Amino acid sequence: MKALVLLPSYNSGPQLIRTVIDACKEWSDVWVVIDASTDGSDREVEALALDGLQLLRLDKNSGKGGAVLHALRVAAQEGYTHALVMDADGQHPAEMIRPFMELARNNPEAFLCGVPVFGPDAPIERVKGRCVGNFFATMETLGIGVEDSLFGFRLYPVQPTLDILEHTSWARRFDFDTILAVRLCWSGRQCLNIPMPVRYPPRTEGGISHFKYLRDNLLLVAAHTRLLLEVPVHMTKLLRRRYKP
Repeated sequence: MKALVLLPSYNSGPQLIRTVIDACKEWSDVWVVIDASTDGSDREVEALALDGLQLLRLDKNSGKGGAVLHALRVAAQEGYTHALVMDADGQHPAEMIRPFMELARNNPEAFLCGVPVFGPDAPIERVKGRCVGNFFATMETLGIGVEDSLFGFRLYPVQPTLDILEHTSWARRFDFDTILAVRLCWSGRQCLNIPMPVRYPPRTEGGISHFKYLRDNLLLVAAHTRLLLEVPVHMTKLLRRRYKP
C-alpha cells in the first residue's frame, strides 16, 4: 500500500494552511490541489516547503470531483494505491488520518467513509437536509453502502476510483461524493463506515462555505434521479450481496 492525503481546495482561506500543517503532522505524503483559487491561500502553503507536501494547480475551476480526478491521475502514474480525501476548510480532524490508513492497510480492496458525528456548531439545515440524500443512497445500494452520502472524509483505492470517474461526466462538483460512493458499491467494493467528529469553524476563525442551496440541491436531485434509473441494472448483484449467507 502506497497512500497519500489529498486536499482539494478552492478559496479555502486561512483554514487551508492550518489543515495542511495538521495533515503533514499525521502523514508524510500530502497533496493539495489548488482548484483555480483566487484568495491567495495557496501562497502560504507553498512557502511551507515541507518534505512530502506537493501542490497541484488547475487554471480553471473544476469542482471537487474534477480536482480529485486530476490528482488521482497523477497519483496512479506515481504508483500510489490509495488516496485519503479530506476537506481543506477545517471541518475534518487530521487525527483520523492514521486510523483510516491502518484500516485501509488491513482492508485494501474496500473504500472507507467517515460518518459525521455533529456537534452544536453544525448548521441545522445541513444536518437535516442530508437525511434526504442518505435515504436515496440507501435505496440505490439496498443498504449495503455508505451511511452518509455527502461526508467528504474518505479513503479510496486509486485505480477503481479512476475507473469510475473516467467513465462519467458527472461527479465533478457537489454530486462527487454521492455518485462515487454509490458506484463503488455497485462495482462490488465493500464500504467501511467509521464515525468521526466534524467541526464547522466560525467565520471569526476563517470558516467558509461554498455551498449554494438551490444550485447544489438541484445537482443532487439530478444525480439521484440518474442513479435510481440505473438501479435495476445492478439489482441482482445487490440482492446477492445483501442477502448472502
